Amino acid sequence: MMRHAYPYLAPGMTVGLLGGSFDPPHEGHVQISRAALKRFGLDQLWWLVTPGNPLKENPPASMARRVQAAREIMDHPKVRISDIEARLGTRYTAQTLRALRKSYPRVRFVWLMGADNLAHFHRWKDWREILDSVPVGVLARPGERISARLSPAARIYSRYRIPAAQSQRLARAETPAWCFLNVPMIDASSTEIRKRGGWSE
Repeated sequence: MMRHAYPYLAPGMTVGLLGGSFDPPHEGHVQISRAALKRFGLDQLWWLVTPGNPLKENPPASMARRVQAAREIMDHPKVRISDIEARLGTRYTAQTLRALRKSYPRVRFVWLMGADNLAHFHRWKDWREILDSVPVGVLARPGERISARLSPAARIYSRYRIPAAQSQRLARAETPAWCFLNVPMIDASSTEIRKRGGWSE
C-alpha cells in the first residue's frame, strides 16, 4: 500500500481516477486504463480501490487482497494502485474528489468510468457536483452503449459532451465536460468471475 496518503504530483499534471471495488480486478479494467491513458493523454492514472460501494449490498473482499490482486494484473509505469479512499475515510466519489482537489489544487483530475456506470450515474450521491467539478471520461463496455447514451446524466449534460475525435482536449477542458469513447473491450465482469468461483475468500 502507499507509504503516504498523498503521493507527490507535479503542478499541471493530468491524472485519471478509476474508482471501483475491483472485486476482483480483471483484464477489462486493464484495457480501460490503457485506453484512457492513450486517448485522454493522461500523465498518470490511479485505480482507487474503494473500501466498499454504497450501491452494493454485499461487502467486497478485504482491501489488502484487492490491492494485491490489482497490482498483480495492472503493470504499467503510469498506473498507481491506490487505497487513498480508505486512508481519507471518504465513502462517496464526490467526497474523494473534494479532498483530492483541495490537496492538489494545481493538478487536473479526470474521473473515469465504464459506460455501465454512466447508465445509473444519476443515482450517485452529488453526481452533478462530480460533473461540474472535474472532466469525466466514459469508456464503453459491451452491451452498455445505448443505455448509457440515453441515461439521465447523458441527456442533462449533452451540450457539454466533447466528441470522441477530440478526446485529447478532455483533461484540460473547462468543466462541465465529458467524453464518451467506444474502445475495443474485453467482455469481463467482476460479478461473473465471482459467480464462477474464480474469486473466493
